Amino acid sequence: MNARPVLREPQRLTVGFTLIELLVVIAVIAILAAILLPALAAARERARGLICLSNTRELEFAWELYADDHNGQLADNLVMTETGSRTNLNWVNNVMTWDTSSDNTNLATITQASLGPYVNGQTSIFRCPSDHALSGAQRAVGWTARIRSYSMNAMVGDVGPFTASGTNSNNPDYVQFFKITQIPHPTEIFVFLDEHPDSINDGYFINRAYSWQWRDLPASYHNGAAAFSFADGHSALHHWQQPSTLRPPYPDVANLPISLPSGDWGDFQWVISHMSVESD
Repeated sequence: MNARPVLREPQRLTVGFTLIELLVVIAVIAILAAILLPALAAARERARGLICLSNTRELEFAWELYADDHNGQLADNLVMTETGSRTNLNWVNNVMTWDTSSDNTNLATITQASLGPYVNGQTSIFRCPSDHALSGAQRAVGWTARIRSYSMNAMVGDVGPFTASGTNSNNPDYVQFFKITQIPHPTEIFVFLDEHPDSINDGYFINRAYSWQWRDLPASYHNGAAAFSFADGHSALHHWQQPSTLRPPYPDVANLPISLPSGDWGDFQWVISHMSVESD
């Protein structure tokens, strides 16, 4: 008589990772993150740069509309100080600071100023989407951003006492443009730019030719570039080459004025050459 076969339960397979396999997976993920995250950050900044270009283009369009309504006369670009007088005759009527003064958040300083009626209420176009620079005091009261990132070329528009003689006393050897028809090469002369948050105060962006020092500093939010809009209506990003131009966007880091050594003049010369033309 044959013996009855013994039935055995099927063996269960244990599926899992060894410690070495887990470490390999973690290492691969870390490598991929190191490769992809900077690329994603750069792509996000490129997208913000496109918005910034659109903003400066819209501001330039408002500037043109203002000139059309005022017989070609350009919007005022007056020098203002934190403790000085304000006027809505200016293209904007605020002075950015690192304290909690209302100029930093009061949108009426934009909407009631001279370009206000020409922006269709789009106050957001006055701020670069990459500009979130705030002081500790401003963060403490719950702010997320100040309202303006852009300034206007100091050689464009009436600057009040500084141009009473018909030239700009800061750059007497260069032409001050009071009317849009006076700009000889509108594709080369910029009107608006995004300015470094530690440099921006009033809307008047000035650097003296031949001084070889940054008095006002351009921003470099967009992968080392700043957005500019030009008098012909186009906007472009300009990438900076010198380390002295590339200051991080934080309070009290610019240490202006920045004196430039002879081999560090390239960015400064580019800005000067696109602000105006030399007088005859």
